[in-house]
Amino acid sequence: MDNIIERARVLRGTIEEMAQNLEDEKALENAELFPVWNPNGCEYKPGDRVRVDGTLYKVLQAHTSQPTWNPGAAAALFAEVLPGQDGTEIGEWVQPDSTNPYMEGDRVIFNGSTYESLIDNNVWSPADYPAGWEKVD
Repeated sequence: MDNIIERARVLRGTIEEMAQNLEDEKALENAELFPVWNPNGCEYKPGDRVRVDGTLYKVLQAHTSQPTWNPGAAAALFAEVLPGQDGTEIGEWVQPDSTNPYMEGDRVIFNGSTYESLIDNNVWSPADYPAGWEKVD
């Protein structure tokens, strides 16, 4: 039995390593493939993805984790992967910050309608900055 558990641990590590190569669209669809964020001295590099309570984050800067640098509190280190970005499936608009803005061509659902961003680095909703979005449905 111990051999099976050890083999499962090895396979999980391999799955997590291979999942890092997924495009954001597939990553969001399969967030459970990514490791849970580890606050205890884990080495992270740019592009790594981790999850916290089902939310997927992308690492922005190389760093060694510590408890106070969690993805929800350290915007300089992590950006939430949002639906509608980088070719991902269209999802509900989520308020981005400066680390994960919507880019030109990203599509979101806002108040029941689909909108496409007309600009790069768009951190405003279609209601707050209508000139930055085009309604497409």
